[in-house]
Amino acid sequence: MSRSGEDPDHNQTPTSDDIVDDGDDYEEEEEEVSEESELREQKARMEHLFHRISNDTVPLRVHDVLIKGNIKTKEALIEAEIQSLREASSVQELLKAASIANARLQRLDIFESVNITLDSGPAELPGTTNVIVEVVEYKNPLSGDIGVFSRPEARTWSLEGALKLKNLFGYGDLWDGSLVYGWEQMSEVSAGVYLPRFRGFPTPVTIRASLSSQDWLKFSSFKEKLAGVSLGLLSTKNHDLAYNLSWRTLTDPSQRASRPVRRQLGHNLNSALKYTYKIDKRNSPLRPTKGYAFVSTTQIGGLSPDSRCLRFLRQELDLRCAFPLGFYNAALNFGVGVGVLFPWGSGFRSKPSSLLDRFYLGGNFSPVCTLGGPTSVLGFKTRGLGPTELRRKVNDDSESSDSHPGTDFLGGDLAVTAFADLSFDLPLRVLREAGIHGHIFASAGSLNKLSENEYRNLSYQKFRESLRSSIGCGVIIPTKLFRMEVNYCHIVSQQATDQGKTGVQFSFSPPST
Repeated sequence: MSRSGEDPDHNQTPTSDDIVDDGDDYEEEEEEVSEESELREQKARMEHLFHRISNDTVPLRVHDVLIKGNIKTKEALIEAEIQSLREASSVQELLKAASIANARLQRLDIFESVNITLDSGPAELPGTTNVIVEVVEYKNPLSGDIGVFSRPEARTWSLEGALKLKNLFGYGDLWDGSLVYGWEQMSEVSAGVYLPRFRGFPTPVTIRASLSSQDWLKFSSFKEKLAGVSLGLLSTKNHDLAYNLSWRTLTDPSQRASRPVRRQLGHNLNSALKYTYKIDKRNSPLRPTKGYAFVSTTQIGGLSPDSRCLRFLRQELDLRCAFPLGFYNAALNFGVGVGVLFPWGSGFRSKPSSLLDRFYLGGNFSPVCTLGGPTSVLGFKTRGLGPTELRRKVNDDSESSDSHPGTDFLGGDLAVTAFADLSFDLPLRVLREAGIHGHIFASAGSLNKLSENEYRNLSYQKFRESLRSSIGCGVIIPTKLFRMEVNYCHIVSQQATDQGKTGVQFSFSPPST
């Protein structure tokens, strides 16, 4: 009998089932503790590794580089782009080299994706790693686009199409063809190939052939036809070197060309080497608010013994600066462009420079975006200022005898442009979020002749008289593809033969590259 007030099961002996249940609970608790401790240990090891990488140099040697996924692409091409991986001697250097190699492979534009991972090396070789480079090639290497584009300042339209074939032979080669047809002005057919690696060349090589026809009858009474080949010899971030060989023909279908134009009608050969140095530290090509940019382009023509080969020296300089003002996202942009052209060879002082190589100013292109040399003065039409010559008067019964034959714009050998542009946010929030902003600008430009001994007559007074200028304000609508401006331009100074007009004008400018 049990005592009163005592639990009858208090002194019962535990059964085998009870012992098994307690053992299971203990094992589950032990497993949870071990998993948590393992996670804590892994976390601690990772934190220690990150701390060591960020503070100390961790020695690590690459044992092997494995390339996967390249079906068509030659392995030698990928090896050349990732060579820096094999030279790394620490974790820090390897991570940096992997980032650079990934960017280089992506820049080839022949892979959909690139993935670089690090794996442990052989157990018998501690302190080593295997690098795995996995690429995915494009399933469809052929791409193309077509569009219709307008140039309001010239009142012309153009139909443009392009086809691109990627990695045809597995060397990263990019083949492309393009067609441009402009109503009443321009047509061009061109094809080219881009080779990122060619016979050990340290930089890409580009070869391009083109046929084009350009109508300048409205401006200078001639048509230009060109058949040529260009060869890109050097192309890096800041340097570009190219050779151009072209056969050019000038004709006058109207039979009204002025005497300076008629003297250059016919065929000529252009064999020239062109070097460009470019540095752009601006924070944006469409709306720069800080930084600077500089471009220098040197061209030497006449690299052929043919007597019809044009011999000339052409130099262009362009400097841009942007300064933030600290309110309303306002910034002040300044720019100065200078270009000089001069013939060389026997009797060069008395020879005229080529019409096709001279500088022409005008056109409603934003000077903020057009980086590369003296080109734009807002408020003036394309080729709408500078030296001119009266066209030849042709007797025609359908026209009155006192009708004006018009003028030919001849361009210049010395071109200077300058601009100042103050950009600022507009007060409406919806406009600011869309990037639409306002600006106030002033621009000026000058064209002068130096060839045929005219450089002797150039003076400070003549240079001042040749200056044309304009001021204005407007609204800028930036997009991913172009910069659109609606401006009111006021012409401050121009000459009687210039084609400048005060009023509202539209401008479409691609971003500089």
